[in-house]
Amino acid sequence: MDDEAGSLPAKNDFSAWYNDILWRAEVMDVRYPVKGLYVWYPHGFALRRAVYQLLRDLLDTDHQETLFPLLIPKTEFMKEKEHIKGFEEEVYWVTHGGLTELDIPLALRPTSETAIYPMYSLWIRSHADLPLKLYQIVNTFRYETKHTRPLIRLREITSFKEAHTVHATWDEAEAQVRTAVSLYTTFYRRLCVPVIISRRPDWDKFPGADYTIATDTVMPDGRTLQIGTVHHLGDHFSRTFSITYEDANGEQQYAYQTCYGISERSIAAVISVHGDDRGLVLPSDLAPVQVVIVPIIVGKRGDEVLAHAAACEAELQAAGLRVRTDARNLRPGAKYYHWEMRGVPLRIEIGPRDIDAGTVMAVTRLGEKQGIARNGLSGTVRELLDAFSETLRQRAEERMKASIHAVSSIDGAKEAVATGVAVVPWCGEEACAGELERLTDASVLGTDVRSPHVAEREAPCIICGKTGRPALLGRSY
Repeated sequence: MDDEAGSLPAKNDFSAWYNDILWRAEVMDVRYPVKGLYVWYPHGFALRRAVYQLLRDLLDTDHQETLFPLLIPKTEFMKEKEHIKGFEEEVYWVTHGGLTELDIPLALRPTSETAIYPMYSLWIRSHADLPLKLYQIVNTFRYETKHTRPLIRLREITSFKEAHTVHATWDEAEAQVRTAVSLYTTFYRRLCVPVIISRRPDWDKFPGADYTIATDTVMPDGRTLQIGTVHHLGDHFSRTFSITYEDANGEQQYAYQTCYGISERSIAAVISVHGDDRGLVLPSDLAPVQVVIVPIIVGKRGDEVLAHAAACEAELQAAGLRVRTDARNLRPGAKYYHWEMRGVPLRIEIGPRDIDAGTVMAVTRLGEKQGIARNGLSGTVRELLDAFSETLRQRAEERMKASIHAVSSIDGAKEAVATGVAVVPWCGEEACAGELERLTDASVLGTDVRSPHVAEREAPCIICGKTGRPALLGRSY
């Protein structure tokens, strides 16, 4: 593609900006000839790999990675009625093998409970087998009937991390829910994406769960994006799939379970929260290229400059950094444009004057420029990258803070959800939630709101006047 053929729409036109940045920055190609399915460019896939490696590193401390089949027999899929009711309109069915009609139709997994739990019933025998904590990163399929959007609303979710744990008691499963929430908080801190954690209303919980905890972020257009969920499943699925264990007294007990998931919406959040009018802005841990070196060829010292750039590249790579030297026969400005669009956190420029001075010029993706000493380059660069990520984190937190508005009136709620989210006192009754949603054209996202920007205090319900607690109200993707 011609990198300088046009520019991105301004980010304040978020929908147009988002659609353009995916192909201009070579994240995803939306031209695949099936609605709701998209193709990862290599640069985008490298970003995906970095994000999911962070997630794996966190999970692998006390989970094990596994892989279950994509196809689920209808006989297993239909066992849990409440669960299936939540997915029945989204399932893709395989009905033929070649020209032969199958005796039992097979579902392409929309989620994997009904694929995994029949096996758990075979694997778990004793309390000594508990807790069991497994996860997989797989593709899932959902016949999404709403407007599809790359990375956000898909028919093939290509990067679904789902963890499934089994415990001896309800309380032990609840402790795992808290652990999972803490894990997700750490994960998104590493992505420099601020989040709000809340408990979904009962009518919006995962089908078959006792309760659901959700992780949301606020996108640049003020809408919320759900970027993680944790579900306490109680013993509903263990009773359906006969997941039992023999306790210390030799008696059979039903197990208790949790499940929790994150998808490539996490990458949509990184792109959207940090990007700007010039392209991607990536935290240093995630960037496929952390440092790009641009040789400035002037006069007859081109070979010397290239040799100096190569030496710098070798030093930085030896320090474990992902580095690229751009020696293409292009103007420096074209190279800057190329790598800024792709979100490289740090650019190093080297010319004859820098060689003579024993320095290089370092420019962050946010445009901060300074000369740094050539000696000790790798240590200085590492410090600059860490400081850059911290700047992104603080900048994103300030934007999140500015998008959350505590209100006590319907007019205030309407105004708040136009540009962000409202925190309103709500009594917890579904009828009041329905009226609140009708009046504001927004959704009650959850209670037990956990955010440094939300105070937990009682106040009269915004609808009925009874004692209420803070609830999150917003317009979601």
